[in-house]
Amino acid sequence: MKILQVNKYHYPRGGADRYYLDLGARLEAAGHELAYFAMKHPKNLPSPWSKYFVSRVSYNEQAWRYALKIPGRTIYSLEAKKKFSRLLKEFQPDVVHIHNIYHQLSPSILDAAAKFKIPVIMHVHDYKLVCPNHALFIDNKICEKCLMKNYSPAVKNRCVKNSLIASSLAALEMYLHHTSWKIYEKNISLYITPSLFVKNILIKAGWPSEKIVVVNNAFSAGLPTPLETKKEDYFLYFGRLSSEKGVDLAIKASSLDPRLTLKIVGNGPDEPSLKTLNEKSIKEGRVKFLGWREGVELSTLISQAKAVIIPSRWYENFPLTALESLSLGTPVIATDIGGLPEIVTSKNGILVPPEDIEALNLAMLDILSEKKHWPDEQIRESAQNFLPEVNTGSVLSVYRDLTNTKNTP
Repeated sequence: MKILQVNKYHYPRGGADRYYLDLGARLEAAGHELAYFAMKHPKNLPSPWSKYFVSRVSYNEQAWRYALKIPGRTIYSLEAKKKFSRLLKEFQPDVVHIHNIYHQLSPSILDAAAKFKIPVIMHVHDYKLVCPNHALFIDNKICEKCLMKNYSPAVKNRCVKNSLIASSLAALEMYLHHTSWKIYEKNISLYITPSLFVKNILIKAGWPSEKIVVVNNAFSAGLPTPLETKKEDYFLYFGRLSSEKGVDLAIKASSLDPRLTLKIVGNGPDEPSLKTLNEKSIKEGRVKFLGWREGVELSTLISQAKAVIIPSRWYENFPLTALESLSLGTPVIATDIGGLPEIVTSKNGILVPPEDIEALNLAMLDILSEKKHWPDEQIRESAQNFLPEVNTGSVLSVYRDLTNTKNTP
């Protein structure tokens, strides 16, 4: 099968980008012919298709340099449409699989695919189809005000970068794409969501349920083998240090009892404030900030932890942190929110109510005292549905169903 994978970045910048690259590699290993379309970037991985990639635009790094390009790229990029059309003409894919295309690529490429009558699948990695700021989260709380396609609250609340200009552009983008042009609705053949929760959010916002299929994310096939797997008496948070992740809740919960030790791996905008949240626990070594870790070092930290904590206060989609922890035999304590209950069950961890510090503290103590305990093999077994090969098989099934429908008289 000839498959065209599309994503704004062609390097592992975030979870969606990692998934796009991992899936492409697995499909190629299975014997399928792949082409790629993305934006030019100095960190991109080598690709024979990079001659078709669109010019770079950045909304964060020296954004002033791209000020004249940003509005057109956000709303409708003629450059992207032209280059994508040339790629379609040369490669002639059976199916186009798009991931995150917002802003850096724009949905103009969907009109090009429609002209060539090629079925398009969209992988919904976040909430951008229904929320101008991608997250359904603002001012430290869940927000669903824009679900019914009234995007004025995004402008009023400055939901994008706390900027009136950025928020107004995002609202205009949403109005044009979803209310006026309906460019996604007209040109997407099928949507893949990583969790049932995200599917239900789309349905709640008016998207047709018959065009949405759930394919759970997979943990990485290339997770390094830990140097040591013997459990130690600490809990671990790893990921972005930002308000929606609820790292402050984990720090407060662990600080309630001197027997608890919390190690924090990662970086992000909240790191300075988190380091002053409970200075006594930090000075006593019960809360430890380890900075960025990856590879074998991170796998070892996960494997030796009593449990990994995911204390999110936003609608987590289907986070890789949970999948990777379970695959390494480590239980997970997570908030009962978003897609997390589809991963964490009584067989591999504990769910606690969002924002409930005392419940989080109790869950940590129950695991520390082994009042709650799961054999490592049982935890790994619970991750078998999230194996990379399971994900690849499910995606290929979606491709085949769609292309068979296309070819049916």
